[in-house]
Amino acid sequence: MSAGHIQRVVTHGTFSLDGGTWEVDNNIWLVGDDKEVIVFDAAHDAAPIRAAVGNRHVVAVVCTHGHNDHVTVAPQLGVELDAPVLMHPGDDVLWRMTHPDKDFRGVADGDTLRVAGTELKALHTPGHSPGSVCWYAPELNAVFSGDTLFQGGPGATGRSYSDFPTILESISGRLGKLPGETVVYTGHGDSTTIGDEIVHYDEWVARGY
Repeated sequence: MSAGHIQRVVTHGTFSLDGGTWEVDNNIWLVGDDKEVIVFDAAHDAAPIRAAVGNRHVVAVVCTHGHNDHVTVAPQLGVELDAPVLMHPGDDVLWRMTHPDKDFRGVADGDTLRVAGTELKALHTPGHSPGSVCWYAPELNAVFSGDTLFQGGPGATGRSYSDFPTILESISGRLGKLPGETVVYTGHGDSTTIGDEIVHYDEWVARGY
């Protein structure tokens, strides 16, 4: 399965937390082949995600974390696509801000998913949120980082349930140990590589946020 089997869908909407609301564009990543697929982060609008899935079997709708802009239509897609919705239980409090009466299936560090013959492994990377999880697919030379790591550094940690020292530890201890050429498919914006980001680690520490 080539990297050509990683598709990006971009949707637009809002992110809300701590009384503020911001307009955002979100990346939704579809990983699989022409028969089956995993959806990462069901953001804002179900229709373009459904269109990208087409007639393929959906193994899971995976939420990298519980912020509203990443889980907007996850329960809806779970029902429509007959797929489990997966997220780390550490973000239950964030999930319930958007979906107070809907449930998800918990994932833990080290859990694996298989799609189209490829394995993806859950790396629990708290910091941006308590239950943030990155999914690493060595055969695809890919990690789906949610909002833990971006082109330009760590995800935001200035709001409730986030912590800067924790995200630094997640990046240095987990993501930073992946091969440098691993492509980072991020929750917003452009992709990058582990190697291109981790060289700036000391600058992030000095910056202090």
